[in-house]
Amino acid sequence: MSYYKRDKRAYILLEDGTVFEGYNFGAEGTTIGEIVFTTGMTGYLEVLTDPSYCGQIVLQTYPLIGNYGVNPDDMESNKSWVAGYIVKEWCEEPSNFRNMSTINDFLVKQNIVGVWDVDTRALTRKIRMHGTMNGALTTEDISDEHVKEKLLNQIKHHKVVRPVMDVTSEKYDWYYTRENRANHVALIDYGYKKNILRMLLQEGCNVTVMPANTSINEIKRLNPDGIMLTNGPGDPAEYPDIIENVKEYIKYGKPIFGICLGHQLMALAMGGKTVKMPFGHRGLNQPVKDLQKDRVYITSQNHGYAVESIPEEVATVTHINMNDGTNEGIEYKDINAFTVQFHPEASAGPNDTGYLFRKFIDRMEQGQVERLRGRI
Repeated sequence: MSYYKRDKRAYILLEDGTVFEGYNFGAEGTTIGEIVFTTGMTGYLEVLTDPSYCGQIVLQTYPLIGNYGVNPDDMESNKSWVAGYIVKEWCEEPSNFRNMSTINDFLVKQNIVGVWDVDTRALTRKIRMHGTMNGALTTEDISDEHVKEKLLNQIKHHKVVRPVMDVTSEKYDWYYTRENRANHVALIDYGYKKNILRMLLQEGCNVTVMPANTSINEIKRLNPDGIMLTNGPGDPAEYPDIIENVKEYIKYGKPIFGICLGHQLMALAMGGKTVKMPFGHRGLNQPVKDLQKDRVYITSQNHGYAVESIPEEVATVTHINMNDGTNEGIEYKDINAFTVQFHPEASAGPNDTGYLFRKFIDRMEQGQVERLRGRI
């Protein structure tokens, strides 16, 4: 347990006026965002650097955070994307041979406002009962009604800006081998986690990371063996231009593998519908059943939207969530594409569903064989 800055009060103000009191760690100041909770017992650095959390205030349900410290090698992107961070306790003296700094030092460096010594169980229960809501973390004294009312007004009119979609402005390459025999993947960056790239490289792929708004003409010039639609933040329905691009990728005929936001964008491109969930799935222990294998896997997830429906004539549901029955995977019937809602690359989390990367590789390799035979 840490006693750092226990004299510096900090507050959580929800859009309904509820106040939770705690103490400040990380940066000081005020931040506003959608408050969401994640149930992972480990992987806090991966959470902080996952672009899918862009603009959100993350609440850790596990009570002790930071006990194994921070190592930049575990980051899923080059910076933290969260708007704020809430924990019950944080560890001032982490113990791990890989440790390079404390969670507090990391938050200060990233200018992320944190609140600790909060009743995280009560806050989580409120979100589970009423759904995710906007809120603020602040080191201002909100016992001043003028300050509180001003902040409430900002919370109620807050709109999330998602700059993560603009991170990749120019394509760039990662090579497993510079020879032509490797599978070449066009990875469309909607806010991808680095472990997706690592998994593709481990499977022997060359990867070209491309901007979120990549056109079909740019894809055709690259002539990849397959297309990866990655994870990312926000409501998929807010990206109509990207959905139109995905429709063109589908016509191109190359194998497509979608993860998380990529799963949702693909469904919308194929006539499906998405829905905002009450509080989403965020954590490392979501049970998902693979209907084709008749087997349940434990998965890593981070999303607030889900595929509500998909026309039966175009797709088959392959995975479902065992807790709430929501859609977790789709196989498309007349096109070479499949997608999943969860994160088969994990990081943090179980690697049980890593077999899906091999499925993608097999499809690309089959395409190479068919082209050699002159069938394509």
